[in-house]
Amino acid sequence: LMGVGMGTGENRAQMAARTAISSPLLEVKIDGARGILFNITGGTSLTMAEVSEAAEMISTHADPDANIIFGATIDEAMGDQIKISVIATGFDSNGRGGFTALQGIGQKAMVQSGDDSDDSGDDTSGDGPDDPFIPPKPTTKEDSDPFDIPAFLRQQ
Repeated sequence: LMGVGMGTGENRAQMAARTAISSPLLEVKIDGARGILFNITGGTSLTMAEVSEAAEMISTHADPDANIIFGATIDEAMGDQIKISVIATGFDSNGRGGFTALQGIGQKAMVQSGDDSDDSGDDTSGDGPDDPFIPPKPTTKEDSDPFDIPAFLRQQ
């Protein structure tokens, strides 16, 4: 998960943090993340209290045992705005963290072997779990282009 939030005004740190962790463009929420990296960028008016407010808001949505790393940067061009960039990782596959595991991940790829001209209509290859997996044919040196290998490796 990666999110960015901007904030201005009186509660700018909370506004930026809320926007960063709950972007409407993202389907995944930060809730339950076990690893969070975030950076707060603001103008010269950025205070440690605002950094602390943002860190509190972000950490309350994370896993209680989360590893949270943050930084603060002063950028005079920001003026009275605050920008928070959040990267979250370490979600459980059981649905914690706002996403569900995709079905079919880890299933073997079905490879059809044989001649393409065989149109008998009785094509059952790849339909069952007992079908053998056919690995791709390895390439030989004659088949490969010499420019596929970088120059510094060819000269060794």
